[in-house]
Amino acid sequence: MPPDTRQVPARFAAALASMRHPRLRPEVRLEEVPGPARIAPWTAALEGEVSIGGLELATGRFVLLHDPQGQDTWQGDFRVVTLVRATLEPEMAADPLLADVVWSWVHESMDTAGLHVLALGGTVTRVLSNSFGALDGTPDAVDLELRASWTPTDTALGDHLHVWVDLMCTAGGLPPLPDGVTALTPRRSGLR
Repeated sequence: MPPDTRQVPARFAAALASMRHPRLRPEVRLEEVPGPARIAPWTAALEGEVSIGGLELATGRFVLLHDPQGQDTWQGDFRVVTLVRATLEPEMAADPLLADVVWSWVHESMDTAGLHVLALGGTVTRVLSNSFGALDGTPDAVDLELRASWTPTDTALGDHLHVWVDLMCTAGGLPPLPDGVTALTPRRSGLR
């Protein structure tokens, strides 16, 4: 495939620059991955993981789409598309309010960040897995998937990235950290 020789739009370059060097909790790892093709003329994507001591608590994907011509359904020329996945305790699967609570995390994270967005939408999916046969004895598991997308009202997208990271941390069961507070690394049992 030949290299992309198009001129990067100034608004897209500004949006990318605003997301460089985010302040992250020590449990969070981000990696830049190729953005999806054919959805928008300009894309960027990150994959993320929240883990403690090698135990994966949550994963996700953050995608930035930009169409300089704008798209009616987006109500703008940018779109942020996020995905968060985590495994929850099985007893949570029976809670009829689980989806409402998980979706409230999106609003709370945005309110905390002071974000105003357009066309916010998404889904909360939970899957209860029961094992049988050769897998009998494997604990039941509840897999949670949160998909949310929205249109930012400017190109300062660092706070949008932090909303997604906060959603991964919340889904992974980490307590929120107020601004200016640094998380301590949990002690390993047996070490003193």
